[in-house]
Amino acid sequence: MIAKIGKPGRKTRGVLNYLFGPGRANEHTDPHLVASWDGFAPDPGRDPDATLAQLATALDLRVKQAGHKAPKGHVWHCSIRAAPEDRHLTDDEWATIARRVLNATGIAPAGDPDACRWVAVRHADDHIHIVATKVRGDLRPPRNWNDFLRADKELVAIEKEYGLRRVPRGDRTAAKRPTRAEQEKARRTGTTRTSRERLRTIVRTAVSAATTTEELFRIIERTGALVDVQYFPSGDVRGYKVALAGDTNAQGEPVWFSGSTLAPNLSYPKIAERLTATATTTAERTEATTWRRLAIAVDEVPDRLSQGEDQDGQAHIAVLLEALNALPVLAPAGLRPQLLQAATVFEPAGRSRIPARHQQAQAARQAVKAILRQPAPKDGALLVLALDALLLAVIAAQHWHRTRNHHQQAEAAQQAAIHLRAAHQAAATESLTALRHRGERLPQWQLNRQIAAVRHTLPDLAKQILAEPDWPALAATLNEATTAGHSPARLLTQAAGHRELDTANNLSEVLTWRLNRLRDPMTERPSPRIAATPIHPGSATPPHAPPTAYRPRSR
Repeated sequence: MIAKIGKPGRKTRGVLNYLFGPGRANEHTDPHLVASWDGFAPDPGRDPDATLAQLATALDLRVKQAGHKAPKGHVWHCSIRAAPEDRHLTDDEWATIARRVLNATGIAPAGDPDACRWVAVRHADDHIHIVATKVRGDLRPPRNWNDFLRADKELVAIEKEYGLRRVPRGDRTAAKRPTRAEQEKARRTGTTRTSRERLRTIVRTAVSAATTTEELFRIIERTGALVDVQYFPSGDVRGYKVALAGDTNAQGEPVWFSGSTLAPNLSYPKIAERLTATATTTAERTEATTWRRLAIAVDEVPDRLSQGEDQDGQAHIAVLLEALNALPVLAPAGLRPQLLQAATVFEPAGRSRIPARHQQAQAARQAVKAILRQPAPKDGALLVLALDALLLAVIAAQHWHRTRNHHQQAEAAQQAAIHLRAAHQAAATESLTALRHRGERLPQWQLNRQIAAVRHTLPDLAKQILAEPDWPALAATLNEATTAGHSPARLLTQAAGHRELDTANNLSEVLTWRLNRLRDPMTERPSPRIAATPIHPGSATPPHAPPTAYRPRSR
């Protein structure tokens, strides 16, 4: 059950016109009162002799009496909506809920004869609207500070008592949602996402790639977006704002969004904190080593979440969001929708009230920035390795948030895992087929050696593994590891104990990708430094022109 409290209004009659009207799409049916301050308020929905004017006049009585002392925004409007899967509540139940919320918020404390006047209107099965005028009988304003938090706390108790769905609660760290005006503008211009949402994606991807704030602003401008940087008199950066080219207001000026209005963790101080904590990033000579190091760094995240302090855990989860923001840029076109959706829904999980100790997540952050400085991987198996590690890390993040009662973040991680799993399965099909073919061509003596290793190392699971269609892919992976000098028994033991295996539907596939991550690169060695030019967010390949010093856009 969710409460939404709007900004204080000035026209009681205007709100009532909407509530008792047909709605924007004729969605309002049978509008009527379910409760009021005294139980005798005129009901234009059920009483043919009652009018909206009479109801507005009754609600505004004390506002008129208070005269100039009445607040300019005297209309308090709160909607309360049940979850789609909840049963339909009766009018009496909604009336009780309205009174409890009004009591909790301080608008109409129970038993207070001077409480504000109010009505609860129902015009749909799943929600009600409460309208109150913020002048008490003693002509003083109500004590309704923090009314949303107090209403939300009361709804938690109501959900439990009424057997309704427990809605995950946020912690006031969520990114601001697009306004109705922004959504309508997006529809008029034929875009599926608002300017705020598109800019949020651009800046997030740029943060994943950048190593300095100057580089960050340069990357954003390369996407075609506008950047305006503000400075202190000392010359230090104070903040920034961004706008989409061509997105203007009625005066023809760009519609600007500061970083903090895109998301709390995209404010300039938050971004600078992350970039400052990132040490100089070194490059790898080949894409194989770069992507394998990413998979290895991400693969360590679940252990760090279970063993480290909360500030360290939050830092590693923040890097997971950066990795998810980077992948849609590099992945094949067929995987991008799922990966973009995974990054979008994971966003709430990337932050919480726990401050992140970003210097503890340098290895993973460096790996993310490194892959963005190379062309998209030609070897699809490298992407699968990264997706496999990310999926396990996101599941671990879900558990980490849930154990700390971060309900909104836990649900976000759960939804992201669904999209990641779909992308992983789609990406793994071709690579797994190639590995299966290699395994099917193994000489019998090599195959027998790997069969013996599985039976010796995983005796309880060997029968299932050897009977699975993807066993040849695992056999090929074990054989390649053996040829490279690894102990197949040691790798199998490590892979099987690394995370829960009893819930996997396809043990061979799970072990195949885990083994590929666990195999250390044997031949590649790092080069002195990585190229400084980052990948273009929204492009599949990085620009090759050398970087230039960032110059703020002239206005």
